Parts: sequence; structure tokens; C-alpha cells
Amino acid sequence: MRLEDGMSTKTRRQYTEEFKAEAVRLVRDSARPIAQVARELGIADHLLYRWRGEHQQAEGRGQTRHSLRAERTELVQLRCENAILKQERDFLRRAAAFFAKESR
Repeated sequence: MRLEDGMSTKTRRQYTEEFKAEAVRLVRDSARPIAQVARELGIADHLLYRWRGEHQQAEGRGQTRHSLRAERTELVQLRCENAILKQERDFLRRAAAFFAKESR
């Protein structure tokens, strides 16, 4: 895809969970190196390394790869929300202290 000012943009390819699981299964069940399997599937080898690591980590915790990613996403969202709430709390504390001084 090209923009009018001459710059090109890349679209990010998205893979289904089934494709990722099948790719990891191919690596585990074959004696071929990850780089070779990735070339055959037409994907970057670093993706396959990451998918395999995520799959192994999920198996170690007794979860699926998808549920582990959903858990991580939720954790990031909760941390952001927590930071915002702390800022609001600190602001309200300072405002309350300011108005307490003014009323004396």
C-alpha cells in the first residue's frame, strides 16, 4: 500500500491460533530446525521461536496459549487503571489538604 506522499506502509499479518498451534506442533514433531519450518510456512523464524516459547510457558502453567495472553493483557490493563487511580487519589489528598488549610 502506498500513501500519497510517497511513503509506504506495511500491514501486519495476523495468524489464527490454530495456525500457530499447528506450526508449533510441526516444530515439535519433526527433527527439522525451526528456521527451516518457518521458511516452509512462509513466516519469520523469530515468530515461530516466540510461539513455541509461549506454548511451552502455557503448558507449564496448565493453560492454553490464548488464555495466557488474555491474562497478560488483563494484567497490563489493570496496572494502567491502578496507576490512574493512584494519581486521582493523590490529587484528591492534595486538594483536601489545601481546602483544610483554607478553612482554618
